[in-house]
Amino acid sequence: MTQYSRPPRPEEPGPQHPGRRRFLGYVLAAPTLVAAAQIGGTALAPQTARAAGLPTLPQPSELYDLNDLLTDAALPTSGLITVTVNADGTASFALPRAEVGQGITTSSAMLIAEELDLPLERITVTLADARPELLFNQLTGGSNTTISTYTPIRVAASVARGRLLRAASQVLGDAVDTLTVEAGVITGSGGRSVGYGELAVRAAGAGVEPVAVTLKPASRFTVIGTPQGRIDARDIVTGRKQFAMDLAVPDALPTMVCRPPTINGTVKAVANTAAVAAMPGVTDVAVVSTGVAVRARTFGQCVDAVRALEVTWGPGTEDGRSDADVLKELRAAEIPLLVPAVPLLAKTIDADFTFWFASNSALEPNCAVADVRSGSAEVWAGLKSPIVAQEAIAAELGLPVASVTVHVTQSGGSFGRKLFPDAAVEAAVVSRAMGKPVKLMWHRTDEFRQGRTHPMSTARVRATVLLGQVLTYEQRHTSVSTDFSHGLGEIITALAAKLPVGDLTFSETIFELTQQSPYDFGVTTQLLNEVDTGFNTGSMRNIYSPNVRTAQELVVDRIGEALGKDPYQVRDAFLKDDRTRAVLEKVALDGNWGRAMEPGTAQGIAIHTEYHGAVAVLTEIDCRPATTGRQITDACTGPRVTKVVCAVDVGLAVNPTGLRAQMMGGIMDGIAMALTSSLHLTDGYFQEGSWDDYFYTRQWNTPPELDITVMPPTTGVPGGAGEFGVAAAMASAACAYTRATGSMPTAFPVNHDGPLGFTPLPTVPPIPQSPTDGLDHVS
Repeated sequence: MTQYSRPPRPEEPGPQHPGRRRFLGYVLAAPTLVAAAQIGGTALAPQTARAAGLPTLPQPSELYDLNDLLTDAALPTSGLITVTVNADGTASFALPRAEVGQGITTSSAMLIAEELDLPLERITVTLADARPELLFNQLTGGSNTTISTYTPIRVAASVARGRLLRAASQVLGDAVDTLTVEAGVITGSGGRSVGYGELAVRAAGAGVEPVAVTLKPASRFTVIGTPQGRIDARDIVTGRKQFAMDLAVPDALPTMVCRPPTINGTVKAVANTAAVAAMPGVTDVAVVSTGVAVRARTFGQCVDAVRALEVTWGPGTEDGRSDADVLKELRAAEIPLLVPAVPLLAKTIDADFTFWFASNSALEPNCAVADVRSGSAEVWAGLKSPIVAQEAIAAELGLPVASVTVHVTQSGGSFGRKLFPDAAVEAAVVSRAMGKPVKLMWHRTDEFRQGRTHPMSTARVRATVLLGQVLTYEQRHTSVSTDFSHGLGEIITALAAKLPVGDLTFSETIFELTQQSPYDFGVTTQLLNEVDTGFNTGSMRNIYSPNVRTAQELVVDRIGEALGKDPYQVRDAFLKDDRTRAVLEKVALDGNWGRAMEPGTAQGIAIHTEYHGAVAVLTEIDCRPATTGRQITDACTGPRVTKVVCAVDVGLAVNPTGLRAQMMGGIMDGIAMALTSSLHLTDGYFQEGSWDDYFYTRQWNTPPELDITVMPPTTGVPGGAGEFGVAAAMASAACAYTRATGSMPTAFPVNHDGPLGFTPLPTVPPIPQSPTDGLDHVS
């Protein structure tokens, strides 16, 4: 295996802080102190480029990306984000985003703790209800939460701190600049002190008062940038954390829906409504647009009722279609490549890839509680676009938006799934039909067969190489239509995405604002086309990037072969900026790139740039027969990823511990997407029906060696993190697999065309009987 000589490491760039900028905030009228922010944008530090390959013109996302769009859209209503200091000395904050396990309640609390000089454990972060006045500011997606709220939260907390200092000055008789603050206690020059709680009422505003503040400089940070455990960790491990299905809403009983056997089928008739309604525990049976709903005393009784229903189903949107049919449709819709296949003198590198459907099913099933009464509705659900949910429910029920209350609950996972209020709207419809509160939960099989999927797609890539340079790079991404009907979190863009030409236009916009090539590859074009709107899809974690990046990184390895460079060397030679080069060098160094390895095993390396950051992943894989042929109960085995080394630069990591956790989850996603997990479409439905037969990364394929480095701050502001690790990890695993087997795969995951490894669940009844043999599977 080719060895490499690591080039001298460039001098580590020091933190580039935004300086002690002055901001304007407000003290609001309230019984205790409430502070808000009024801000403008914060410029990001520029990236440094090093000329190597033929310069590529900046792509749209390098100049203005999806995160910039989401942040700028949120700015006008950022002043409605408030921090409250309570009479007991604690601080409260209603976060206008959704906590779905990514840890943003912790990082938000850290920002408040930093500016207020208050211990982290004395800060309570809750989730805000749907608030239409927070236009564009209540969408959780695109790894944008920390970026867009970083300054508003700090400004609001700093306003509160300044007001508390002024109140303490009056109580203690000292000038404000002589006071010191520690752990929520203000001390004067004579040693007298007063706590925040004692000052909260005195510092409160009788009206709205503008206040100029200066944020704490990074040199004085004691919380931001330090590793912190989750503020909800104790509740998680003790089972006290409350999710939608844990809520005790009066008279809300378990409810489930009998769903069609094919995607988006419809109800034509129900033969035994009365018999099912008379079953033990069942209180109601109602036909709704998505199927037949049953309400009972327990979910077990709901399962029995759903299985007993005799329904005649109408056709769905994809009846009779299978993987091969969709692939043929995608190939026919591919945008042609422009560069001739055999340019004179230049070497042409062509590649075609297929990426099969993947499930967007989060660990927590789709669920919601709804209580619809005459003239009003109240709904509880894990929602990443609650304003859209509120507006959609109002439209569905024919109610004014103000008559619909939507509460955002903690959610057990999302990865894009909870951007869509499917369960919330369905629960409201069912509650109206039955005239009673319902606690609606989808069955796991519902999620896999009627839920959201990551669209099937293809990629065509062509690169031309001449005299040691890459002259052109073309990539055509063709996908089943991605549903962006959540818009930017409100009804206007949500409706625009549903218009006849709006869906593709919206998709094109998202594609251009997220996809970029990190390499100087001469004339570079990356184009998208989408077809087929009959599937239920969503922008699963990292949207287009995992598939686009995997295709590119595999081709980069082939470009390296054509130029006589190994995978590390070719990336180092053509990368555009030094931040990306630094993470590449870090994983190559820490992962001992180029070390001698056994036949059938290999290393792969890949990078990804997005959301004002860079990540690199080095993967080691074992594809030897003894490994790929191993027998594991109820498992689809295959190659084993044995080691992953990751380095990530997000500019400023507010909570390095949380960032490492995000990278760890993204790495597991990437491994699954490269090697094992996909949906098989057959006759209009997906074969997979549970986590048992959807082969996400299991413990037996989790790398026993995992090393994640958070790079030192390179900018004064945070970049995106939630989706960041997936693309590089998937690409790295694919590159390692190629080098270990000597053959580049052209379809992902690599096991999709092999034996299913499971017996598909029947489609009628649509869900299986509740298991009674759990202990039989304990090893």
